[in-house]
Order: sequence, then structure tokens, then C-alpha cells
Amino acid sequence: MNNLLNDYLEKVERYLKPLPVSERADIVKEMKSEILELLGDGKSTEEIMERLGSPEELAKAYLGDLISRSSSFSRNRVLALCAYYSLVSFSGLVVIPVLGICAPAFMLSAVIVMIGGILKLIDALPFLHIPYAEHIVVMSVENPVLILATCFIVGAVMFLAGYGCWKLLIGYIKTVSRTRRRLSA
Repeated sequence: MNNLLNDYLEKVERYLKPLPVSERADIVKEMKSEILELLGDGKSTEEIMERLGSPEELAKAYLGDLISRSSSFSRNRVLALCAYYSLVSFSGLVVIPVLGICAPAFMLSAVIVMIGGILKLIDALPFLHIPYAEHIVVMSVENPVLILATCFIVGAVMFLAGYGCWKLLIGYIKTVSRTRRRLSA
């Protein structure tokens, strides 16, 4: 196994730090055997890492699975709950606000960019001078039709980026809620 995969396993083990050493060792051993099996099947290091995903998300999945397997009270369950919620709350402090701000910001910016392109085209009509429309220039181009086309392309890309952020946010919240419901059961 190469250094890249060893580093990946070390990161996963770090995210599982609150668990007892034996639990961590079992999880890392299981992951290592799966990686070796994939290497034996001819998979490249990049394919394996893409399949496994981020070390933090993989650790969350193991923690969620470990917690949901047992409904009894135990020290391992409490430690797993603490580890899971610390990972989720930290990523929630970053993921939810960033996606929650980026989604509407991109969508609103897309609309503003498209309106700017329309205003530039309307301003080109004779005897119609919209204040500040002469300042709408895209890459030193002053042709209103090219500006409109560019604004619509940029606006569409920004709107899709905002929509993607919104979908990611909803997916993240659903995943966390589903895992939390499993923990409560």
C-alpha cells in the first residue's frame, strides 16, 4: 500500500480518536483489508480514494453505524455519540452557513447580472439614456448585444452554482437528520 493510502487511513483514525483504541484498530483494519482487496482487483489509488470519499465523511459513517447498531447504554456508545456530534456540529458550523449564504447570493447575483445586460441593451436605443448604464462593460466590449449574451451566460452559470449550493445544503441536512433519527431509535 502506498503513502497516499496510508495517510488517508491515518486521517480517518484521527477523526475516530474519541473511540477506544480497539474500536479504531478494528475499523482501520477493516478499511485496510478493503483497500488491499481493491488494489488486488486492479483499482488505482485515485479510484480507491474517490470511492472512499473524504476521511471525515467516512469516519462519520462508521461512527453513525457504530452508534445505530446498539441501543443499549455503554461507554463505547457514549464515546461514539460524542465523536459523531462533534464532527457533525463542526461541519455544521461551516457547511450550513457557507451553503446557506452562497445559494441565495449566487442566485441573486445571477438575476442582477442578467438585469444589467438587459439595461445595457435598452440603453443602446436612441434617445434613451439610463443613468449609469454606460458603466456596464464586459471585458472592454461595448457592443450591447455581446454584453447581453455574456451577462446571460454568466448569470446562468451563477444561478446553477446557487442552485447546486442549495441542493447540497438540503442533502446535507437530510443526511444529518436521517443519521440523528437512527441514533434516537
